Amino acid sequence: MTRIDAKFAELSENKKKAFVAYVMAGDPDYDTSLELVKGLPGAGVDVIELGLPFTDPMADGPTIQRAGQRALEGGMTLERTLQLATEFRKQDDTTPIVMMGYYNPIYSRGVETFLKDAKAAGIDGLIVVDLPPEEDEELCIPAQKAGLNFIRLATPTTDDKRLPRVLQNTSGFVYYVSITGITGAAEAEAVDVGPEVARIKSQTDLPVIVGFGIKTPESSRAIAEVADGAVVGSAIVARIGDGAPVADVLTFVKSLADGAHSA
Repeated sequence: MTRIDAKFAELSENKKKAFVAYVMAGDPDYDTSLELVKGLPGAGVDVIELGLPFTDPMADGPTIQRAGQRALEGGMTLERTLQLATEFRKQDDTTPIVMMGYYNPIYSRGVETFLKDAKAAGIDGLIVVDLPPEEDEELCIPAQKAGLNFIRLATPTTDDKRLPRVLQNTSGFVYYVSITGITGAAEAEAVDVGPEVARIKSQTDLPVIVGFGIKTPESSRAIAEVADGAVVGSAIVARIGDGAPVADVLTFVKSLADGAHSA
């Protein structure tokens, strides 16, 4: 059982919804990013989604693209992202970390080496947005064998014919992308999301967590009411990009977490 599995079992037992926060590793710099990540569990974050900076982030909107650029310009690499996770684990051995990014840096490092290093750094799961199910032998299957969850995205365009393929080797949770398009582009609407979550849950026992387009405590709660939890990324990253102090960012994160937990 991974930390992700354990966390969702605990939430289910307590009849609580999950709150997942996305931040870009190394944004705006390594030290600030580490301080922020260390503060997330205390702000009510159940699962940390740690962005891996990449030069060509095709699924990300301008807010997260700029965060990745700031991180890369500050010298952030895959190696330093793993280092950040290792430092976080010195104080917290229970909060799950999901690394979210693109395949190129992993491929460049070598899959076997990456998985060994990720496991040693305390990474619990992977979301790799540019590897479809047809490429499961590439990373998904090896990751599961190494003891990491491989979390797949489902979208409004994932129809009933495609959904079983998407779910086939997914573990940890299913990440439902509430809108078509890039991150930060539009508002998620619970009335649209609810039936889609129900459709996915009819085909899997995994928790279904909804992300993209959640920007306020109210929308965090509304989405958590129709799913197993909510993910917020761009709204948090925007505050980091605006230069807000870490304490202010964490206060905002807590308001979002409180929203999801009150569902």
